[in-house]
Amino acid sequence: MKLGLAGINIGTMAVPEFGPLAALAESLGYDSLWTAEHIILPDLPPGETPRPGTTPFLDSIAALGFLAAHTRTMQLATGVLLLPQHNPLLLAKQLASVDVLCGGRLIVGIGVGSVEVEARGMNAPMQERGARANDYLKAMIALWTMDHPQYTGRHVSFNGINAYPRPVHKPYPPFVIGGRADGALRRTVRYAAGWYGYAMSVDQTRDLLGRLAGTREAVQRPPELGDIEITIAPTEKITAETIGAYAALGVSRLLVRPPQDRGLAAVEASIREFAPLT
Repeated sequence: MKLGLAGINIGTMAVPEFGPLAALAESLGYDSLWTAEHIILPDLPPGETPRPGTTPFLDSIAALGFLAAHTRTMQLATGVLLLPQHNPLLLAKQLASVDVLCGGRLIVGIGVGSVEVEARGMNAPMQERGARANDYLKAMIALWTMDHPQYTGRHVSFNGINAYPRPVHKPYPPFVIGGRADGALRRTVRYAAGWYGYAMSVDQTRDLLGRLAGTREAVQRPPELGDIEITIAPTEKITAETIGAYAALGVSRLLVRPPQDRGLAAVEASIREFAPLT
């Protein structure tokens, strides 16, 4: 079982001093660092929303570019970008740049978002989010892989353009899909190397993987994508026993969720606490 760290750009960790802690995690055997994303949040106080508007969220691209300089072997993952809220050509450029800077260690986690006020503010209508995500994903793949990129879709179309550098990871960085809706599972089977579940229990994971297996029977998966790697940020405390329970389900990676509001000393303690399990 691989262990990574989740939410490394939020709250207490949204500071440059997290860089040395990322290097510490790498030295202790963690395999990956995962950001989260909210570009904007409801301007509400704690208690009225899961994420108050004052919660610090470093931009994922900036955070991973910074952490590329503090690590050498860890995978750097967006967990997850809210894809419909991005310009896909700009995002493809940003992600390719990070992949170059980190030497091909990028994992591109994407989702569609669930906060309506955020989607509205970003001019990404909730009712179009699934269609936009599929369109944008295919557009980015075209820009990364075609000698003369072109793509025609409902929400994005282009030709006669090009963009370099291309990602180091070939043919492009692996996609990981976040989300529990049927559309997210179909997207996983069609396009992604993996699926990511945030704040899930063993029972929830078992049920989700059953649904994913059913989706694989109904949706054709390109053979070059291989098996689907499962990453979970569990609700349970990570122990040898919980690692065994998730491994029995076919989970490949668990993510430790360091405290986001108790200071960097608490983050370091959390990193050290779970290191023996790597």
